[in-house]
Amino acid sequence: MHATTDRPLVVILAAGAGTRMHSKRPKVLQELAGRPLLGWVLETARALEPGEIRVVTGRESQAIRAAFPDADIRFVEQSQPLGTGHALRVALDGVRGSLRVLVLYGDVPLLSSVELRALIDAAQPGHLALLTALLDDAEGYGRIVRDPEGRIRSIVEQADLTDPEMLAIREVNTGVLAASAEDLVTLLPRLRNDNAQHEFYLTDLVPEALATGFTVSTRLASDAKRTLGINRACDLAMAESKIRTLITGKLLDQGVRIRDPARFDLRGVLEAGSDVEIDVGVVLEGSVRLGDGVRIGPYCILRDVELGSGSEVFSHCVLEGVKAGRNVRIGPFARIRPETSLGEGDRIGNFVEIKNTRMGADSKANHLSYVGDAEVGKKVNLGAGVITVNYDGTHKHRTVIEDEVMVGCDVQLVAPVTIGRGAFIGAGSTIVRDAPPGGLTLARTEQKTITDWKRPGRKD
Repeated sequence: MHATTDRPLVVILAAGAGTRMHSKRPKVLQELAGRPLLGWVLETARALEPGEIRVVTGRESQAIRAAFPDADIRFVEQSQPLGTGHALRVALDGVRGSLRVLVLYGDVPLLSSVELRALIDAAQPGHLALLTALLDDAEGYGRIVRDPEGRIRSIVEQADLTDPEMLAIREVNTGVLAASAEDLVTLLPRLRNDNAQHEFYLTDLVPEALATGFTVSTRLASDAKRTLGINRACDLAMAESKIRTLITGKLLDQGVRIRDPARFDLRGVLEAGSDVEIDVGVVLEGSVRLGDGVRIGPYCILRDVELGSGSEVFSHCVLEGVKAGRNVRIGPFARIRPETSLGEGDRIGNFVEIKNTRMGADSKANHLSYVGDAEVGKKVNLGAGVITVNYDGTHKHRTVIEDEVMVGCDVQLVAPVTIGRGAFIGAGSTIVRDAPPGGLTLARTEQKTITDWKRPGRKD
């Protein structure tokens, strides 16, 4: 994708080492609500409909590129860590003219696209636009210093603040800025690196712009918490709390009934119908679709799940890779694993585990069963303790249970095996051969009582 004059170029600076995270994973790949930090920034950037997105990476370039193979991203490598000013200069190689440029950061994930559009609109030739924020505690941030008329005069970093009046300033620089490419190409070579780190800083653009006769304006963020960057694990935790508030707010506006927004986590994408109810402690991951009237009980985890209308998941269930029809009942304390399909009206009860299985409509596995690698027909009843023995130590094998089968309690079906339509399997049986349709199949030894048996004595 090539940048055009009417669509901005978005540059995302993502070359920071993130040493304060104390993690082997690149900082911009740290997860926030189930998605890398950089993923959130890219989503915001795409909402602006840019002509091009350029991401500046450093020594972790390979890992970041692998995580984002998207065709609309152009990666630019900053071979030496010479500061944010140098990173932007590298990113603008070959860019000229009145094209507007927006500078974002790969570790600032919660910015508002509405406010960024306003910032871009203000970035006319000869005009530098900055996003600022008002913080109750501005410790560690560069302060916005203004003249008596309220015009920005400079940005003073925390380390250089000695005047008590400046220390009391609460308006801070977020680092987010917009300007024309031509203006940036003019200003960036004027930055100096005469500082302790010998780096070129974007904050120095302001005094250079003012000295050159440019106009510098600011836009105050409506929600300061959305402008904060992620540098430490505690920052990530705070951002998780903030994004939870934003996400649940949108879902509540759509009519989803969330019992306690503070105890709900969406770490992916949720598509919900009407009258959906979600109890406390629920975690949704990946892609989740809930039909009309679906209810999710407390302390459930759903990952890549689709539930049909009227279905209910009772408390403490874990579902992954499940597709279920209408009016299904699951749990409590059930685990359903990937590649499982449940038919309309199925009942999966407490302490039942299912994986890689397709169940027909109106079938039941209500108690303490394991069903793996199986084809289960319609109106099948699996009693308590039923197990499909699918693994021979080397290979997995499938069990086929046809329609209207009744399997008694404590039965082992040793795959590969087929249970014919309408068959009854007696309780306590171990079935190693196909069972014919319609009949009663038993596989257990005759009960005996040894009358003169005595319990062995204890050895002290």
